[in-house]
Amino acid sequence: MRQRYYIEDIGEHVDSEVTLEGWLTGKRSSGKILFLQFRDGTGFIQCVASKSDIGEEAFEAAAGLTVESSLKVTGTVKADSRAPGGYELSVMGLQIVHVADEYPIGRKEHGDAFLLDHRHLWIRSSRQFAILRIRATVISAARDYFDSRGYTMLDTPILTPAACEGTTTLFSTDYFGESAYLTQSGQLYNEATAMAFGKVYCFGPSLRAEKSKTRRHLTEFWQIEPEIAFADLSDIMDVQEELVSEIVGRVLKDRARELEMLERDTEVLKRVQPPFPRVTYSEMVKLLGKNGVEFEWGNDFGAEHETVISQTFDRPFMVTHFPKSVKPFYMELDPEDERLTLSVDMLAPEGYGEIVGGGQRVTDLAVLERSVDEGALPRADYEWYIDLRRFGSVPHGGFGLGLERVVAWVCGIHHLRETIPFPRMLKRLRP
Repeated sequence: MRQRYYIEDIGEHVDSEVTLEGWLTGKRSSGKILFLQFRDGTGFIQCVASKSDIGEEAFEAAAGLTVESSLKVTGTVKADSRAPGGYELSVMGLQIVHVADEYPIGRKEHGDAFLLDHRHLWIRSSRQFAILRIRATVISAARDYFDSRGYTMLDTPILTPAACEGTTTLFSTDYFGESAYLTQSGQLYNEATAMAFGKVYCFGPSLRAEKSKTRRHLTEFWQIEPEIAFADLSDIMDVQEELVSEIVGRVLKDRARELEMLERDTEVLKRVQPPFPRVTYSEMVKLLGKNGVEFEWGNDFGAEHETVISQTFDRPFMVTHFPKSVKPFYMELDPEDERLTLSVDMLAPEGYGEIVGGGQRVTDLAVLERSVDEGALPRADYEWYIDLRRFGSVPHGGFGLGLERVVAWVCGIHHLRETIPFPRMLKRLRP
């Protein structure tokens, strides 16, 4: 197999001849020298081609190339602190693979709708490249965290017979004459596999028919969801804290260039070190009041409340013991105050709000049965889940980490739509 060279490894080949394969992102000329901006999917580099080195025919052909034309360039790698990334390629040969049509995305400002209509092309830009590379690293770091600690990764169904997170946000479909729904979460099935394997996690899409146009919601998003047998609320918070710290540390280590491309303030991320502050729901209600925000105890926090709260901390923090009224039917009640649950949400600083949600699950059969009945849930669809409390029930818990919300915070970007290759929103199904 022939040796292939990539821009992300270019520093290993200084003063050596390499051939790069990729796409032209821009160019400028000083007459006898061409400066070609080039990308290959791993990074960006400037290629410097002179007429004397590559010949007049190749020079003129390169000068006429359109943006996103594909080509192969051969040259010598040179270290140059002035160049983006610290290196450039002194071109000795150039082969055109394909001349692109006029590219619809130019250097001028485009509106959000235009860019989303052309998302299949927009992801080639340097900003989107950086965001999605960071997304991949967040996924890798999370999976490494669980895999290195003995968790078993098990897939959960996409098609389900019932709701996990409330019946009002279900996408329904026909399943051979029977009603089925697209999954909102793998959690209920994780609880079953945790009773077989001890500690498990799943990673996959969640689909919720929320008619929301806020920057924090997508109708299709991805979650990393662990579930742990014989775990209490304190155990769950410890895992959340370790996981998020490890994810941020990996991004700082492996994606420094991409963070620089996004002009992210990394000092904020360097403060993501345990321990994280831990406060109760009731304490947060008081904190809202001190910040001049009216809030009635017993309501759930909205985006505006999370924004106010998260600007008062310099690192992620945990809010615990939410009221039963705002949490799902499966959440364990606080034995000291049954108005409350043994629940925890992690909020990111800088106004980003909730990035993780979870807690302890109901252990007692009678309590779970009562909760299902109070929620008017179809008993037959949850009978298998209730079975978990009949056969070897143990204290257990877990959480869901919202991938897109973590990526948005780590990257320091405003809207979730840039954190996933092809976002699905209330008015967005294409491309």
